[in-house]
Amino acid sequence: MSEQSFLADKLRSGKPVITGWSVLCVPMIAEMMARGGYEAVTVDLQHGMYDFASACEALAATALGGAHRIVRIPIGDNALAGRLADMGAECLIAPMINSREDAVSFARAVKYPPDGDRSWSPFRAAMLSGQTMEEYRKGANSQTLSLAMIETQEAIDALDDILSVPELDGVFVGPSDLSISLSNGARLDPNGEANAKVCAAIAEKAVKAGKLAGIFCMNADKVKEAIQQGFCLISHGIDRSFVGDAIANARREVDEITST
Repeated sequence: MSEQSFLADKLRSGKPVITGWSVLCVPMIAEMMARGGYEAVTVDLQHGMYDFASACEALAATALGGAHRIVRIPIGDNALAGRLADMGAECLIAPMINSREDAVSFARAVKYPPDGDRSWSPFRAAMLSGQTMEEYRKGANSQTLSLAMIETQEAIDALDDILSVPELDGVFVGPSDLSISLSNGARLDPNGEANAKVCAAIAEKAVKAGKLAGIFCMNADKVKEAIQQGFCLISHGIDRSFVGDAIANARREVDEITST
């Protein structure tokens, strides 16, 4: 397997990777996103409808579609992070990481000793990555990424400490929750100018610390902005929205015909 076959190597090379985002508990949709051209698909167990079993199916479907496999875990569920790494997740994203202690606990859950506390049984991960168990073991700590979500004022205040965690591979910005936190609950403004400045500062700090920077984007213009800011893992496109928009458009076409 060439080294560019691994998500970690692509991201560390500085090449931006766009990931689709899957919240519907339909593994075939994750596969369709992969076959549709997304380099990666993120399976969301925080705000999505997936559970462990369906997430495992979605990881396999994503691999079948030829894309990289990312998972966002529920808040604080580090044990699940390790299980999903075993099932083939190449990158684990943990929401609401607000302190160095949070970051350490999460990052160590997806790294083997001496860098972490992950328990050994990656039979599915090795299979989906096309490796033997021994090949997987040798590269697992560098190839299995841990990204801490920065989405609160508390996390920003602790950002230097979070970025100092050696086992942590990077951060992932959640602009919606960030805008709520920065405004003390007064507004939801993920695409606002003030929010963009904070996001850019987070990316700059992460890159200077030698970490990866990722972000959730709401539209194509924000994707372009994120790349310019130094983010390398960028989410754009949610399966729920794709399905909803397609239904609305199909109905609109019929309404236009039947109303004439």
